Amino acid sequence: MTSPPLLTATPSGGVLELRPGGAWIAANAATLEVLSSSITGQLDRAKAVKLDMAGLRELDTLGAWLLEKISRRAAASGHPAEIVGVADNYAGLIDEIRQVNRHNPAPVTPLSPVVARVNEIGRATVGAREDVAVFLQMVGALFFALVGALRRPRSLRLTSLIYQLYRVGWQAIPIMVLITFLIGAIIAQQGFFHFRKFGADSYVVDMVGILVLRELGVLIVAIMVAGRSGSAYTAELGSMKMREEIDALSTMGLDPVAVLILPRIIALVFALPILSFIGSMAALYGGGLVAQFYGDMGPAIYIARLHDAVSVTSFKVGIIKAPFMALAIGIVACSEGLRVKGSAESLGKQTTTSVVKSIFLVIVLDGLFAVFFASIGM
Repeated sequence: MTSPPLLTATPSGGVLELRPGGAWIAANAATLEVLSSSITGQLDRAKAVKLDMAGLRELDTLGAWLLEKISRRAAASGHPAEIVGVADNYAGLIDEIRQVNRHNPAPVTPLSPVVARVNEIGRATVGAREDVAVFLQMVGALFFALVGALRRPRSLRLTSLIYQLYRVGWQAIPIMVLITFLIGAIIAQQGFFHFRKFGADSYVVDMVGILVLRELGVLIVAIMVAGRSGSAYTAELGSMKMREEIDALSTMGLDPVAVLILPRIIALVFALPILSFIGSMAALYGGGLVAQFYGDMGPAIYIARLHDAVSVTSFKVGIIKAPFMALAIGIVACSEGLRVKGSAESLGKQTTTSVVKSIFLVIVLDGLFAVFFASIGM
């Protein structure tokens, strides 16, 4: 049973004598706050302060800090408190508390705008180098995991692969069809609206077919996959990292890349071309509906014009890009998931970073492929 805390304040010839007693511990925090606040006015009026701790029976960090606050309040009024009667078993605690927040931080000299800008560029460069290193490290780990799966096919977790295919492929079809259908319809509507001024309505079909099959079909689907499946990968792996499940796999002698990452990326590489094909067909169908109801072009004419305008090469150009975009999305999403620290803020930050980087890489890859296919005449 702890004794109640006490604080006796006795003015004596301009000297305020303070005698704390009882148990100054966290269990009596509310009472201690009231006691320390009750003598504020006397501290400000006193010419000198003497703090006699001989009556203390129990003391912990909270009690020591409240007594230190009393001492510092007296010092702020221009008369430092004299502390006497400290028991030997509490002397170390009192000394530690007296050193807290004693040293003011050195003033920071503001940088000039030029130096600050150079500093930002340097930090961004270091961050970009770290991102590239993490990406290449994941590529290497994924390569070794794939080689191990090819050497020992039974080590590939087929159940996980099928489940991931179901998630990133089959479940994504409705939203992909809806988005690409609307994109195709919007492109066709804008084409008819502007081309009609020049009497070139029939060329709208050429624009829709080539643009959808070569560029927009796979690009829109890849961006949607990055936002839908890529963010899910990052969040899942990040949550596992926070709960130390990935460390537990390593402790059990299992490779986290082979168990968690390889099935996800293989599923993404297989699913994205299929989704791109379905999305392209939905976009062409949306363009056909707009051509019929807005451009007064019957389905037979639309299909015939599409057959003349679009070649198998245009289809191949779009489909060839899809696995590479899927690989980039999967590697970025998984590597960012493994970079999550132990907080919810870190999880949200890395998930956002994953989506932004994935979309950026998808657009860069699309531009590189466009230059490459143009250079070889496709």
